[in-house]
Amino acid sequence: MLWQEDDTDKTYQVPDNIVDVLFAIDCKRLPVDHAYALSVALCSTLPWMAAEPDLAVHAIHMAGSQNGWERPEHGTDRHLIVSRRTKLIVRLPKARAATLIAGLQGQTLEVAGCPITIGEGKPRGLGSSPTLLARYVASRFGENEEQFLDWAAETLSTRGVRVRKALCGKETPLATPEGPVHTRSLLLADLLPDDSVRLQQWGLGPHREMGCGIFIPHTGIEAVHKSR
Repeated sequence: MLWQEDDTDKTYQVPDNIVDVLFAIDCKRLPVDHAYALSVALCSTLPWMAAEPDLAVHAIHMAGSQNGWERPEHGTDRHLIVSRRTKLIVRLPKARAATLIAGLQGQTLEVAGCPITIGEGKPRGLGSSPTLLARYVASRFGENEEQFLDWAAETLSTRGVRVRKALCGKETPLATPEGPVHTRSLLLADLLPDDSVRLQQWGLGPHREMGCGIFIPHTGIEAVHKSR
């Protein structure tokens, strides 16, 4: 973990050239590991998505263990129940949002044998939260925590993003026909507003069409006990 204090304060106007489009969905269940299958289903429906360099597909996030129910282990053969509040979220240039909404609304996708009917889509601008979480970041160092964290900090530094506080989580392999993609979660804190927005726009690492390297606002990093 990296931890550096800085009291810099800036007023920042968030640009709106990249947005998230949130779609209502009607779906009973999905595999816990559905990243590859969802990407294939979307790109089969709208082939132009695969060629859009600034597009990313959020993995459909579902609730964890609660009220005596235990979340199944990660895998393509285990399933989660999808609530009515769950959304399909696609991040892309604002100029393509209307085309995406028109192409997906009313479609029914087959994701690993599970039908998903896509409802209304609404664009939502990005924020400038100082703390961001990427649930999956893919890199060749995904199996080694220390090397992964060094790679992430160095990669972001070369892009002008100063990493003050960072914490990576456990490895999560995402299944593909070519073999697993090794990923880790990554939490970054104390980001400057412009760095926060750039990270959300750029992402980190490959496989953004599978939900990798996509940063979203997070509540904080205060629970960290070990420092590096």
